[in-house]
Amino acid sequence: MIKNNYVYLKYFALLVVMVVPYFSIGTMDPPRILTIEWEMMDKQRFFSLSMVNSFALRGLLYPFTVIKTRLQIQKQHAFYNGTFDAFWKILKYEGFCGLYRGFWVNSIQIASGIGYIITYEKVRHLLTIYGNITDTKFKGLIGGGCGSLVGQTIITPFDVVSQHMMVLGQLKDKRASNSTTMNPLNIDPMLRKGLAATIIREVYKKDGLRGFYRGYYASLCTYVPSSALWWMFYPVYSDTLAATLPLWTSHMLIHCVGGQLSGITVAVMTNPLDVIRARIQVHRMDSFSNALNVIWCEEGISFLSKGLSARVIQTFFSSFFVVLGYETLKRWSVYDQYKDQIRW
Repeated sequence: MIKNNYVYLKYFALLVVMVVPYFSIGTMDPPRILTIEWEMMDKQRFFSLSMVNSFALRGLLYPFTVIKTRLQIQKQHAFYNGTFDAFWKILKYEGFCGLYRGFWVNSIQIASGIGYIITYEKVRHLLTIYGNITDTKFKGLIGGGCGSLVGQTIITPFDVVSQHMMVLGQLKDKRASNSTTMNPLNIDPMLRKGLAATIIREVYKKDGLRGFYRGYYASLCTYVPSSALWWMFYPVYSDTLAATLPLWTSHMLIHCVGGQLSGITVAVMTNPLDVIRARIQVHRMDSFSNALNVIWCEEGISFLSKGLSARVIQTFFSSFFVVLGYETLKRWSVYDQYKDQIRW
C-alpha cells in the first residue's frame, strides 16, 4: 500500500513539474509591460505596417461610414428608418458599390492616420521625458487630442469631397419613384467617371479653397474631444479589466475589449457633435450655431441619437480591429530586449 502511494506521489510530482511552467507565466511571474511605449519600438517597421493595416481596416469598415453619414444628413426619417434599413435600401437602389461611394478619395486619409499616430505617440513620449508624467490616462487625453488636431487638418478636404460622393443621388424621401434626390452641388447624379474631380471643381467654384475646410472647426469640436476621450478611457478600461480578470488572461483580449468599451462610451457622448459636423459639410451651412438651430427645429431632442446606432456598430467593430491591428503592430515592432516582458 505504501509502495503504491509512493508511486502515485512520484507520478503526481512529475505531472506538477511538467504542467506548472505553462501556468507560471500568468500566475507567478506576470509580464511587467501592459503598455508598449514609443521608445520600445522600431519606428520604421511600425509605420510601414501601419499604412497597410490602416488601408485594410478602412476598406472593411467604410460601408458603416456611408450609412452613418446618410442617416445624419437626412431630415428625420425621410428615407431611411435606421441602420439596417439604410443598408438594404442602398443595396437595392445602388448596388454593392453604393456602400463604397467615395472610398478611393477617402482612402487618401491614410496619410492623416500616419500623422495622427506619430503625433499621438510622440506627444506621449515628450510628456514622459520632459513633463515627467507617468499617468497613462492623462498622456492619452493630451496625445489623443493633439493627434486628432493634426489628423483633421490633413483629412478635412478629403472628408468634404468623399461626403459629397456618399450622398450624391440619395433620395430625399420614401416615395422613391417620384422623389427628388440630394444634390447640394447640382452635379449630374449619373456621373461616375471623373466624379471626384467634378466635385472638387464645383466646391472650389462656389467657395474657393475655404470650401474644402467647410466644417473644419466643427470637425475639431467633434474629433479632438472624441480622440482625447477615447485614449483616456482606453487605459482606464484596459487597466480595470487587467486588474479584474485572471492573471493568465490574454493582454490582447484585454486591450481589444477595453478599446470597444472606450469607443462605445465616446460614440454616445459625442454623437450630437458628429451630426452637426456632417450637416455643415454636406448642406454647406455657415456656422456651428446655425446648423444646431436648424437641426433642433427639424429634429428636436431626437437629433442627439441621429445615426447613433450606425455609429455604435461602426465603433464597436472599428475599435476592436483598430486595437487588434495597433497592438499587434506594436508587438511586431518592439525591440528584442522587451519581447520577453510582453504577453499576447
